[in-house]
Amino acid sequence: MDYQGVLEEVADRARPLVRQGKVADYIPALERVSPDRFGIALTDIHGETYGVGDWEVPFSVQSISKAFSLALVLAQEDQSIWERVGREPSGTPFNSLVQLEWEQGIPRNPFINAGALVVTDRLQTLTGDASTAMLDFLREESGNPDLAFDQAVADSEAQHGDRNSALAHFMASFGNLENPVPSVIEHYFWQCAIEMTCRDLATAGGFLARHGLRSDGSRLLAARDAKRINAVMLTCGTYDAAGEFAYRVGLPAKSGVGGGIIAVVPGRCTLCVWSPGLDARGNSVAGAAALDHFTTLTGWSVF
Repeated sequence: MDYQGVLEEVADRARPLVRQGKVADYIPALERVSPDRFGIALTDIHGETYGVGDWEVPFSVQSISKAFSLALVLAQEDQSIWERVGREPSGTPFNSLVQLEWEQGIPRNPFINAGALVVTDRLQTLTGDASTAMLDFLREESGNPDLAFDQAVADSEAQHGDRNSALAHFMASFGNLENPVPSVIEHYFWQCAIEMTCRDLATAGGFLARHGLRSDGSRLLAARDAKRINAVMLTCGTYDAAGEFAYRVGLPAKSGVGGGIIAVVPGRCTLCVWSPGLDARGNSVAGAAALDHFTTLTGWSVF
């Protein structure tokens, strides 16, 4: 397949939507990003990468990091994390506290903020330094040793992170955190503040398309665990718009309020698209449209 040609056509179709939506403003450091940005990259299972537009411009990964923290936890232990976090869509906003009261501090899934805090907490226990463990992994898998945290974004999140702190304290009151709340929150913010390009993310996420194999051919995950991460990405990875996204795109995906979306075509490739304008549910407007066009043009989806 002519990947470059497909990406160029996808970009042409998606660009009219680039200024639609609203750049995230509840984290001030993200509000300063230009709404005119658009990039898309594809890395096939052999590591060849193609891209269009702003695909080599770094941006804040935000909640895309949640897919990688879950993978790192599953890579180091059996399935015990699933005793502390569910696998069902939430139907509520990604930072909602509502369901935790009814469900005794067990978050619905690992991709809403509460669930991601539990996963970060477990990664902290397993590694002793959750955020650095993730950064090191992403540097290795992306092939980019210069990946780094964005200090300004991390500071901005910390200054406006009251709701995340509330989620963590609430879960701690039910005994669902192993580490002190301030430590869990700090590592969670640092993970979200990693800066990567579309190229970096498409390459780093390749193990999900290779059924758990890392870029060097070694095994990170059992094939069944890669399958399960992809399944939860499909049903929960785009917040409470996952049903609509599955209907339109038909691929496992994880979005972030920095405007990025990573998507997986198992056995073929991984994609990352970036456009900062978000819809009401926190997903990139042009990014979702681009992935819709991609699966329409290629006929590739999990359905």
